[in-house]
Amino acid sequence: MKLTQAILPVAGLGTRFLPWTKVVPKELLPIGNQPIIALLVDECLSVGINDICFVINRGKEAIPQYFYSMPGLEQELSKRGKSHLLEELARYHNVNFHVVYQDELHGDGHALLQARDWIKGDMTAVLFGDDLIAGKENGLQQLTKGFASLKDPKNAAMLCLQEVEKKLVSKYGIVDVDAAWQKTAPLERLRKVKTLVEKPKPENAPSNLGIVGKYIIPKVIFEKLHQIEGGSHSEIRLIDALIAEKEKIDIYGYVFEGQRLDTGTPEGYKEAVRVLG
Repeated sequence: MKLTQAILPVAGLGTRFLPWTKVVPKELLPIGNQPIIALLVDECLSVGINDICFVINRGKEAIPQYFYSMPGLEQELSKRGKSHLLEELARYHNVNFHVVYQDELHGDGHALLQARDWIKGDMTAVLFGDDLIAGKENGLQQLTKGFASLKDPKNAAMLCLQEVEKKLVSKYGIVDVDAAWQKTAPLERLRKVKTLVEKPKPENAPSNLGIVGKYIIPKVIFEKLHQIEGGSHSEIRLIDALIAEKEKIDIYGYVFEGQRLDTGTPEGYKEAVRVLG
C-alpha cells in the first residue's frame, strides 16, 4: 500500500523559545543551512510522499512560504551563475503543499481534524514538528519499513516507539505490547500493541515504551476524532482515537534505531544543531 500523503501539525506557539518565536516560527529555526521544518519535509520525500499538509495557526505563514517557488530570486541566481543554489531551491517544485489553519489549540487530534477533508488515501503519515531521528534511516523510513512487513496493513496503524526511562513515562503515551506475537514478528523491532495509556504515573505504566511523534494512521481514525469532537471533550487527542478503535484495527509500533532529537526545547534544539548541523 503506497503512502502518498502526510500531515505536519505545526500550529504550536513555541513559548519555550520566546522572544524568538514572537516573530519567527520555531520550526524555522536553523539546523545547518536549513530549518527544522525542511528536515521533516525531506523525511516525507525520502519515502515517496509528495503531498504534504501543514496545519498552522495565524502568523505562521512563513512555514509554507519557505517551500514556495520565488521566480524573482531564482532568476537573479541564474544571472549570477549560482546553479548549486538553484538546484537546492528546485527540490520542492514538484511537491504539492497544502495549508489548513488551527485557530484554537485543542490538542493534537484537533490539529489533525483540520486536515480531515484533505485526506484522499486509506493511510496517512503524521509527523509532529519537534521530533527528529538521527541515524542510518530517518523515523518515517523505519515506520514505512515496519508497515510494509505487515501481512494485512489495510486497516492498521503504526506508531514510532522509544524505550524511555521509567521516571519519564508520565511525559509520554505508553504502550503495552503482545509478547507472544513478538516471537513471530516479521521484524525484530516491530511490536503489536495491546493497550495504550496517556502519560501514566511510573507505578501504573504498562511498559517503558513511549510514543514518539511519528505515525501512520488509517482513515477511520479521522472519523473517530470527528466523533470525539462532537462529544464533550475539551481536548481532542490522537491517542484517545487509537484507544477507541483498538478493537477494530491492528495497532503496531516500531522501536526506532538511532538518536531521537527533541527540538521542542532549547536544550534539545542545541543538541540537534550539534548532531545534525
